[in-house]
Amino acid sequence: MSKSVLVIGAGASGMAAAIAAAREGASVTLLEQNDRPGRKLAATGNGRCNFTNMNMSPAFFRGEHPDFVKPALNDFQAADAVRFFSSLGIYSISRNGYMYPSCGQAQSVVDVLVMELRHLGVKLKTNEQILRIEAPSGDKDSGFSVHTNSYTYSADAVILACGSAASSIAGSGTGGYELARQTGHRVITPLPALTALKCSGECRLSWAGVRVDGKLTLAVTDLSGNKTVYTERGELQLTDYGISGIPVFNLSRFAVRALEEKQKARAVLDFLPDFSDDDTFSFLQERRKNCPYKSSKEFLIGLFPEKLIPVLLTYTDKMAGKDAPAEEYLKVLSESIKRFPLTVQGGLSFTHAQVCQGGVDTCAVNPDTMESRKLPGLFFCGELLDVDGPCGGYNLQWAWASGMMAGRQAARQLSRFPASQEC
Repeated sequence: MSKSVLVIGAGASGMAAAIAAAREGASVTLLEQNDRPGRKLAATGNGRCNFTNMNMSPAFFRGEHPDFVKPALNDFQAADAVRFFSSLGIYSISRNGYMYPSCGQAQSVVDVLVMELRHLGVKLKTNEQILRIEAPSGDKDSGFSVHTNSYTYSADAVILACGSAASSIAGSGTGGYELARQTGHRVITPLPALTALKCSGECRLSWAGVRVDGKLTLAVTDLSGNKTVYTERGELQLTDYGISGIPVFNLSRFAVRALEEKQKARAVLDFLPDFSDDDTFSFLQERRKNCPYKSSKEFLIGLFPEKLIPVLLTYTDKMAGKDAPAEEYLKVLSESIKRFPLTVQGGLSFTHAQVCQGGVDTCAVNPDTMESRKLPGLFFCGELLDVDGPCGGYNLQWAWASGMMAGRQAARQLSRFPASQEC
């Protein structure tokens, strides 16, 4: 008799888990609270779905126990994801290692996954709100009971793949965390990640809409005065609330977590990242020498976006004074360009975040199987766990890898007893 596996959540990791379990011969039921599967997946990558990245490494991932990701990522690598989707019909293209479906439509990824689920005989139930999970009673023949708003499902193994509160997609929420707590698992406070940052300063109203290549340096100072510095480079988007863009997204988790823990976060923007401090000053001197007739504003035209120029000049005037000698003013302007400071006040809400940081404490999950160390037969995968990565297909690769591992192991379930102890 085949083993019955119940997967809760038909997002990226849940569908991967259901497919893996069914391919192992399990009888699989997939429950989804939305009216259709993969709604968040269909919106990812601005609707284009950057589904993995060929520059994949466990070093890119964060959480309280970052090494947790290693077994799953080694077991199902980026090349495996490309082959998997190719076998389902997705012809992929690489953009500097960022892998996309050639059709440019994220919905196609959802569609082929659903077709495979149907082909494997997975029972997909939508509009199912999970109320509670009852663990096996201790009788060797008893299994899990999962109560929904309309039915009670029984299974030998349960996989929680509920996702997180991140995203504006209907159905994103904290339900998975509540189910994890019901089963005795600690949940590390979920916070937004891959989100924009709100910053203080009058400049925000002037530079809204500017996009510029630059470097972001984030300095986090803890309660003991110790400082940790992070840097990212790329297109910075300057907004009426602060800063956005991929470099900001990739560092936002550190700022948001620091502020949650009453620490300080300071951002410094470098608007000429290809130049050293000395090169910047020399470059400005040369520009001044070439066109001595230009005003301060005219002097910067052609170097920076028009709306950014008055922001830099206003800050320089404040630091140097309008009557400062020309060379001294130029030095301060150079400093303003290379180190424009902002105080971070917070991140945007879950609604505007691409993923979530925090989640189910991975200490209580076996990294070699995704099985709970507390409750045999219960598995976790995807964003519900305390794992998050940067932009670029990393979080979806984690979804595929952890989902595949959870599905295979839940179907095989060689033992009802976890193999190792908690952290």
